[in-house]
Formats: sequence, structure tokens, C-alpha cells
Amino acid sequence: MRRFFVGFFAVIGVIAFVGFLGIVGLTVALVRTGGAKPLPSDIVLTADLTGGLTDGPSPDPLSRLVLGNTATLRDFVDALDRAADDSRVKSLYIELGDDSLGLAKTQEVRDAIAAFRAKGKTAIAFADTFGEGGPGTRPYYLATSCDEIWLQPLGEVGLTGLRSETPFLRGFLDKLGIAADFEHREEFKTAMNSLTETRMTGPQREEVEALLSSLSEQIDRGIATARKLTPDKVAAIVDRAPVSAEEARDLGLVTNIGYRDQAMSAARAHAAAGAKFMSISRYLTAAGRPNSTGSEIALIYGNGLITRGGATGLAQDNDFSPRAIARAFTAASRDTDVRAILFRIDSPGGSATASETIWREVERARERGKPVIVSMGDVAASGGYYVAAPADKIVAEPATLTGSIGVLGGKLVFDGLMQKLGITVDSAERGANSGMFSIAQGFSPLARERLNAELDDTYAGFKNHVAAGRHLSADAVEAVAKGRVWSGEDAKEKGLVDALGGYETALDLAREAAKLPAGAPVKVVVYPRERGLTAALLGRLRDRDDEDETTSAGTLQRSLTALRMILAAAEVAFADPGLLRMPPMGDIR
Repeated sequence: MRRFFVGFFAVIGVIAFVGFLGIVGLTVALVRTGGAKPLPSDIVLTADLTGGLTDGPSPDPLSRLVLGNTATLRDFVDALDRAADDSRVKSLYIELGDDSLGLAKTQEVRDAIAAFRAKGKTAIAFADTFGEGGPGTRPYYLATSCDEIWLQPLGEVGLTGLRSETPFLRGFLDKLGIAADFEHREEFKTAMNSLTETRMTGPQREEVEALLSSLSEQIDRGIATARKLTPDKVAAIVDRAPVSAEEARDLGLVTNIGYRDQAMSAARAHAAAGAKFMSISRYLTAAGRPNSTGSEIALIYGNGLITRGGATGLAQDNDFSPRAIARAFTAASRDTDVRAILFRIDSPGGSATASETIWREVERARERGKPVIVSMGDVAASGGYYVAAPADKIVAEPATLTGSIGVLGGKLVFDGLMQKLGITVDSAERGANSGMFSIAQGFSPLARERLNAELDDTYAGFKNHVAAGRHLSADAVEAVAKGRVWSGEDAKEKGLVDALGGYETALDLAREAAKLPAGAPVKVVVYPRERGLTAALLGRLRDRDDEDETTSAGTLQRSLTALRMILAAAEVAFADPGLLRMPPMGDIR
């Protein structure tokens, strides 16, 4: 009887708590959206892009309640798409300055602003500075998509170009007595070079130099076209930057020098005297998203590292695991209303096993008669490209880091460090390779042979999937593989990508794949479908017995976990690189 009453009151407590959160969530939502007030007749849209834009589904109600609203890239693109044909919206005011957006996302935002302006609207950008004490190339590149660029008097334009800088830890590990023992397929698969080398290898430098050249040319062309300069003139400015506000105006980089209130007044001047400023999130809530009626297109996100397990807590909505992706693809494939699937990928890869499983889900969707169109964000490389390969069409921005068709595997060996610390390890074993995954000893000749056989099989399978999905010969795939990363622009020339563009381009291709007329109305639905506040809360509270508790990528993960502990002071963090992971580009800025 006692247990009955304890359970009864526990259930009552949970229901009361859920009800309380529901009331609070409703109140917060009403406050943030201003209730159901009609939109004003004259609107200036505003967007603060200094904090970036997330690329993924909108947070569920519980996440919004706890963390607040977070603007997404789709929110921005949808808001401008809706506003372009809305006579009430007269202009757009955006704030920039911080280097917070990846280059491919920057290009997608630029494209959205260009489409907005093409409908006769005006866009104004303001920055207190473009890169004070830091890089300002990407935010300035974004600003050039606007009619006017306002810069604060003491601001500067840090159009200093791009740089890829990679720290190499081989010497440090040698001092500690830690050996990094990795094999890779092939020479451009350099994800572990920061542990095994003291400087860039020849192939690594070739890859990075080619990427920097491609991306820099894209930026210079874009700025030159927008500011009516020649690419050579832009390149010359880059070599003398950063430049002051006065210099920037004289060089034609900015249109106005002034403060935030003056830039906002300029934005209002393009509308009626009583025009109201409205954030894109509030506008989108009141006006409604575009693509909300018509034939259904499913939108599935695959963001972040690809893991065998899944995310937990509030991160569940950015879960790039076989379980989460399978749930989304299965639901979309079984829904008879869904005409096509748009798969948005922004991932450097991760677990080879998980990538193979997700690849199969894309294949199964197509076998069930659902065309799949992939839209790639800042990066879709290694495992991120593996899962894109079977799609009907692949779309990338010119700057999307693409490919890295290769594989690596190995481990960190700590026996030298343990000897220095006086730590000894003893073992009993059965099986010639039972110690293959131990971090206390190196690979035996037989274990290395088996590791290389596994890498050969995985590499061959990766190339076969790409050849089949992209309709390329084995020789053509080998020529663009070897672990090399390409820009989206170069990847299109190599046959790895079908079209250059972002979400809107991919949506047009999804219409086409669904055999719908160009411009036909479509309803974009995110899968898995968004949950209400109560469902989201219960989803966090329920037991997760159905999950695979093995979330690591084997020995590689265990080795890197140990390394993180030792190198914490040096802020060295390697998160679950798995076997299909893109080489780090040194954070190109």
C-alpha cells in the first residue's frame, strides 16, 4: 500500500510539474511573440548575426523554454523568402562584426539577401568593426551582399584573407612517452597528422593550399562584384588590411561611417516614417513560414559528428546517429504524403560503422520510392559525404568542404609514459590479437596486418558506394579520393556534387525529383516531427533502455579520451573522430 501511495503522488507531482512548465512556456511564447497582434503596415526586418546561425531544426519547446529562442539558418532563409513578397516589409537591417558563421553558411545567407533585394527591397549592414583583434574576412564578405555597409568611426575592416594553422603535438607526445600509431587510406587522409607529425606533409600542404586558393578566389570574386571592384584590387586590399574606417570608405569597401542608431535610421528611411523594427523570428512567427502548403517534402537534418550511439539531454535534437536518422527516414518513407526527402548534412564524419548504417537508410528510402536530395552546409566530408553518396542529387555551396573519401584507424600507445611514471601493466589473454586494442602496448605484426585489412575493406567499400551513387568509374573515384578534401566548387567539377547552392536550390531539385512543376507549392515538414512541450519533457525523462550504450568508436575513442585528460591544460580536444573523419583544416579563417 505504501508503494502505491508513493507511486501515486510521484505521478501527480510529474503531471503538476509538466503542467507548470506548459503554463510557463505558453506565457513566455506569448510575451516573445507579442500575442496575436496583426503585423504593422510598414516593417523593417532586423537580424543580429554576430552570434551566428545554427544549422538544424528549431529547438523543441522545452529547449526554447530553458535556453531561449535560437535563430537557425532556415529561419533566416525562410523569413527573407516570405518577406521578399510581403509588401509590408520595406527593408532589412543586419548587425555583423564577429567571425561566427562558417564560409558556406555565409554564402547561403548572402544568397538569401540577394534574392530579397532582387524583389526591390533594401538591405543595410552595420558593424562596429569587422575583426577588432581578430579576423574579419567572413563577416565583411557577408556584408557586401547589402546595399549599404555602415561602419563605426573607430572600426576597421579586417579583410586579412584566410589562414589555416594546425598545431602539431608529435614533439610533445614524444616527451611524454606517448606514441601515436595510425594507418590511413590514403596520403591525404591526414586527420591524425597533428599527432604523428611535426609539420605538414607534402600531400597535406598541397590539399590545404588548394583549398585556401579556391576559397580566397570565391571571396575576392564576391566582394569585387558587390563593391564594383576588380578581383586584383580586392587582393591588393587584402594584402594591406586591416584598414581604418576612413580608408575603407576611400577604397570603396563601405558606404557610410556612422553609429548603430544612424544605420537604423537609414534602414527606416527606406520605409514609412512610422515603420516598426521587427526581428526575423517574430516576423516569421506572425507571418508564417513559406512552403507551408502543398505537396509534402520531408526535411531531415544530419548535423555534427556521426556516432553509433546518440545524443542525450537537450542535445537530442542534433543527434546524428543511426537510431535518430533511421527514425526520421522510416517515418518519412512510410508517409504516403511525402513526395521527396531533403537531407541537410553538416558533418565532418565520425564512426565508419554508423556511417554505413545511415548510408543504408538513404538507400532504403530511395528503394521505397522517395527521392533524396542532399543539401550540404559548411562541411560534408568523410562520413558526412559517405551518407550523402547514394542521394539522387547533391547540392553544395562553393565553399562547402566536401569529399575526404578515405579512412584511418589506430591508437595512442601509453607504455612509454607509464614507464616514466612507474606504472606497470600485467595481463592474461586468450587469442593472438586480444591485446590489439590495448593502449598499453603497440600493434603486433599480426594485429597491424588485421588493422590494415580492415582499413582496406572500409576504403574499398567507401569508394564503391561513391562510384555507384555518383555513377563514376572506379578510376574516376580513385582520382578524387585518397582522403582529399575539396571545396564545393572544385567538387562539382570532379563529379562529387550536382549543383552549387543552398537550401533553396536543394528544395527546387526536390520539387523536380517529386515530378512537381517548377515553383509548385510545397509543404516542408521536419522529420522527426516536432514535439510539444509535454512530449519533449517526457522524452527527456523516460528510460533509454532501447539505446545502444556503446557510443564510442572503439580504441580510437579510448585513446583520445586518455589524451584529453593528459593535455587538458593545452586545450587539446578530439571528439570521437572514428574512422571516417575529415582532416582538420586548421580552422580556416
